[in-house]
Amino acid sequence: MTRRGRVSALTIAGSDSGAGAGIQADLKTFAARRVYGASAITAITAQDTRAVHAVRVLPPALVRAQIDAVLDDLGADAVKTGMLGSAAVVAAVADALAAHRVRRLVVDPVLHASGGRALLGRGGTALLLRRLLPLAEVVTPNLAEASVLAGFPVRDLGAMEEAARCLVRAGARAAVVTGGHLAGDAVDVVLAEGRLVRLRAARVPGPTPHGTGCTFAAAIAAERAKGVPLVEAVRAAKRYVAACIRRARSVGHGRPVLGHLGFAP
Repeated sequence: MTRRGRVSALTIAGSDSGAGAGIQADLKTFAARRVYGASAITAITAQDTRAVHAVRVLPPALVRAQIDAVLDDLGADAVKTGMLGSAAVVAAVADALAAHRVRRLVVDPVLHASGGRALLGRGGTALLLRRLLPLAEVVTPNLAEASVLAGFPVRDLGAMEEAARCLVRAGARAAVVTGGHLAGDAVDVVLAEGRLVRLRAARVPGPTPHGTGCTFAAAIAAERAKGVPLVEAVRAAKRYVAACIRRARSVGHGRPVLGHLGFAP
């Protein structure tokens, strides 16, 4: 889909004014992974390292116009969605991605901010399951998101595996349930092409930085844009996020932010 031979990826997500997550984290990730990044903004947030203070979801027609502008001109070798903000925006995004026949789609189902604020209501979540998941090459929920999407508590590896199966049955071609909030090692469960894989890594000590979920999904999209096979793309994304956590730094009065730039695989 990319024009002029450039490898590119498109992120469709909300803007984080503190630049630790959302569109800003995605674009930094694309740059670090040597992929040209384009964006379609779904919402504007007043956000810092402590909390999300205010949210304004953009009109669905404007979100659709951004997607069309990027894909009609630049194209994209992969697309990643993050915060969508409303059922109407979910529908507009699904319509646009179906119309453009996007195949390499990474869906990060952002339902709540790190501090617990709801970012997508029940109607939007139901529509995400019904309209967006069937377009997804891979969906990347954390434990809380997997619990909502699968409809049961996801608190251990067995439940993570069952949640991954549920999400594939719902239409996604693959699922990665991330276990960063479990005790012990950081273990992610990948279900792809009918095969379950557990990806285990030693936990990086210290507080969990802001923006890990956005960065992980964006890194998968960047690797898929380059044509890296899906499971290897997930492995590379996991290594990248771990490196970003090791380089995390405090820039405000709340959680540290990831060190996105400078890591070479």
